This record gives sequence, C-alpha cells and structure tokens, in this order.
Amino acid sequence: MNLTTTYLNLNLRSPLIPSACALLSEDLDNIRRLEDAGAGAIVLHSLFEEQLIQERYELHHHLTYGTESFAESLTYFPEPDTFHIGPELYLEHIRQAKESVDIPIIASLNGYTSGGWVEYAWLMQQAGADAIELNVYTIPTDMHLSGTEVEQNYLEILQDVKAEVTIPIAIKLSPFFSNMANMAKQLDEAGADALVLFNRFYQPDIDLENLSVYPHLILSTPHAMRLPMRWIAILSGRIHSDLAATSGVQTGQDVLKLMMVGAKATQVCSALLRHGISHLRVIEQEMVSWMEAHEYESIQQMQGSLSQIHCADPSAFERAQYMKAIQSYKADWAINASAQADAIAYH
Repeated sequence: MNLTTTYLNLNLRSPLIPSACALLSEDLDNIRRLEDAGAGAIVLHSLFEEQLIQERYELHHHLTYGTESFAESLTYFPEPDTFHIGPELYLEHIRQAKESVDIPIIASLNGYTSGGWVEYAWLMQQAGADAIELNVYTIPTDMHLSGTEVEQNYLEILQDVKAEVTIPIAIKLSPFFSNMANMAKQLDEAGADALVLFNRFYQPDIDLENLSVYPHLILSTPHAMRLPMRWIAILSGRIHSDLAATSGVQTGQDVLKLMMVGAKATQVCSALLRHGISHLRVIEQEMVSWMEAHEYESIQQMQGSLSQIHCADPSAFERAQYMKAIQSYKADWAINASAQADAIAYH
C-alpha cells in the first residue's frame, strides 16, 4: 500500500505528522520512537517570540551593564558577530534531531508581531530544519484595530520570515477571520508553501474556590476535525499552497476523510497524548485496512476526490445544508415523547 504524500515540497512516507508539542518532540528518544511508529515528518515544539525577545534583552543588558563608568569593559566580551545570540538549546535540538532520524524535521516559530525575532528562522535553517511552521498565535483585543490590520499583521510576519530563509514555510492559522477564503488567498499569494488549519487557542477557566483565572488544557475530540475538514474541502484546488489539517485527528478513518477533501498531511497530537506514541501505528493500520477493503492503492488516488470542486453536491460544505443538518437531528427525549403520544392516542 502506497501511503506516500508530498507536503512542503518534501516527500513523506505517510501523511501522519506529530504536531508541535514538547511532550512529543522535546526528547530525542521520543523523536526516534515517532519515526519508528511511522511518522512522515515531525513538527518540533515551538520557539516563542517572547523567548527570543527576552534573550535579546538579557544579552543587551549584560553587554552594556556598567559601560557608562568603564567604557573599556565592552572589550571583555566577544564581538557581536561571534556572540551566539538566541536559544541555542533549541537550535542544537534541531541539529540532533536531524542526526537521529531520516524523516523531515519541521521547526516551529511561534509569534504574533512583525519584528527582529523572525531572524531566528535563518538560524533554524542553518541548524538543518527542512521547513518551518510559523504559528501566528494572536487574539486581538484592541477595539481600535480593524480586521484589515489584523490580516496585514499575518501577511507581514509571513513575508518577513520568507525574506530570511529559502526552506518551505507553513503558516498555522486560526479560523477567526471574517472571510477565511480571502485570507487563505492572500497568504497563498504572499508565498505560503502550506496552510495548517486550524490553530486551537487554549481557553482559560475560572477557579471558583480561589476566584482566579487559570489555564486549562483540554485535548481535542473527533468533533474538532469538522472545521478544518470543511475549509480544506473549500480551499482545495483553489489555492497553490499545500493544505494540512490539525485538531481532532484520532483514527485512520479521520486521516482518510481529510485526504479525500484535499489535505496533503494531517497532524496528530491529542491521540498520541491519550494513547501513547505507538498509537501512530494503529492509525496507519486502520488506514491500510480501509484502503485495502475499498480497493485504493495509494493516498494520491483519493486526495481531493471529495473537495468542494469535485464533490457531486458542492453545497454540502456551505449554508445550503444548514437546515438539513438541523432537521436531521432527532433528540431521544423528543422521539420518546412522540412515541408516548402515539401510544396514548392509540388507546
């Protein structure tokens, strides 16, 4: 069975990609285990804009502290071009990951503003990353900031990173745009090699006993897959950027559905955190079993076959199905009430 796919100009043995998560990729042994379990590529945990800004601030502080009194003190430090700036551990992790496995390693750069921190994309490339996933994690709260300005921020970050590197760039998006289709088109035209749909913003919770706000991570469920599946189906064949799905992928059938609507890759995280890294083999075997039973010989054979432009009922992905979906649902209590009413009427 041929499970190979292409994503970010990379040839992958399968579309299964563990997504950015420290629990999965911070340890080199886990990276090796992910390869052994069948991963097509691995997205490393993220390097955050805040880390890079803090690193640069601390360097500036140590280089300049006391120089107003002793100007010659600057000579005690290396020249700027030989001073290693930035989270070296992350860059070294890229190097070691590349030496440890044969599958592509995708670095993750997480930020929300356009600025000098994107220069670290070049360092990631130098460290050996095969591609970079740009995770723009921002929740606009400024009431004076327009939707157009929010979109422009995404485009500027992408363009800044593209100017630093020659390796492929994926951009991980949230679904919260007034016109997702137009935003995807703009990013495609700005040079995004892939769009990863969708980012999950972790929502805070309230501790009623301590009257405090605290972070509460909830792993994704299969229902979360519906949103990326719908938008990949709509965008497939309409933009040049590759499309990858993330959030809610739990089974081999989930992966196959996403392939059929046009995804080139599917990212997996919650399922591996629940069941362990070896669950990747289970997902792959479910894919193979279904494909054999339905006489599919390859992933490429099915990719995009049920995207909106190829679907027998294109309206299935739009508003036309809204009323049908509502009317198709039958609540158990309503069914029981109807049965009881019929029984009373009969007697």
